[in-house]
Amino acid sequence: MPLTKNEDIILKKIRIRSDNDPNRPEFPPDNPRFPATPTRKIRVPGFTDVWLKDESVNPTGTHKDRMAWEIVVQYRKFLEAKKIGLVNGQLPRFSIISSGNAAIALATALKKYGLPKVKVLVDTHMPEQILNFLKKSHCEVYQTNLSRKALSAEEVLAMTNNDGGFDITSNEALDPNTIFYDWMSYEILNNEADYVFVPFGTGALYENICNVMRREILRISGHDPRLKADVKKLRIMNIMGATVNLSTSKAYMLYSQHLPFVHYNEQWIRFYKKFGFVGNDSGVYVVSEDSLEKAYKLARSQGINCEHSGIAGLALLLEKKNVIPKDRKIVIVNTGKGKWYR
Repeated sequence: MPLTKNEDIILKKIRIRSDNDPNRPEFPPDNPRFPATPTRKIRVPGFTDVWLKDESVNPTGTHKDRMAWEIVVQYRKFLEAKKIGLVNGQLPRFSIISSGNAAIALATALKKYGLPKVKVLVDTHMPEQILNFLKKSHCEVYQTNLSRKALSAEEVLAMTNNDGGFDITSNEALDPNTIFYDWMSYEILNNEADYVFVPFGTGALYENICNVMRREILRISGHDPRLKADVKKLRIMNIMGATVNLSTSKAYMLYSQHLPFVHYNEQWIRFYKKFGFVGNDSGVYVVSEDSLEKAYKLARSQGINCEHSGIAGLALLLEKKNVIPKDRKIVIVNTGKGKWYR
């Protein structure tokens, strides 16, 4: 079945410069650059070499814009396949479980390229401000009690009335733990920090970073051209994930009783440590509400655009201040501030 006129227009609009050439980056789509977002030095009492990787400059204010772009790329692949007769039918619909930022990023990106609305499954206790913002965006919103149990892809699709579509949340076919944040992972690793602190919600960013480290350490026939860091330094780099265990947390976007495609567990990280893929202090840690508030105030005092969830890495550093060497190079990843705040 040939492309419709509208599909042909969409295909031409989605331009991908390269998969891994740092001289021809793919993100952000309107002004591609590598690195796509800045890293700058910040002040943290007691430490001498702390840097902030700032994702708040992205189109909708968070690192989720990178994931949204990868979904646009998936649509391009679908259209390319259809153009040469490998695929029949209409453009598929994507469903996702979201606490807000991912859905907003997806809705914005899909609308820009004339692609179908995203189907979003949210918790019944989602703050009204975010819920109303989503309902006005390029998405269809469905609600359920997400605390009851982990949902399969089939259940997510059924709950979002998406027969024949795809669930982004738990669909491993899209390889979310490898491609969603691969460019971002290289940008982070190229800083050659001793410690990297990142928020841990779905776990996709954390896993992308660790997977890139493993891939580069094991690579025998050369390294990805995006890697500028010394591979020897990757082996001792500590990746510290910050999460919460309270549904009422200020960083509630990091909370979920059931995370569909998170593979993180103690055995997994022990395996990575044992084989020298990450530093020995790597792991995922729960941060307190007090530390989250202190981190948020410290960040805002330095003009950092953030929300409690996005700056959770700084909260973890504050909690670990007595065990992290004060002169080590540290990178804090600020995953940003959702557009709905504005």
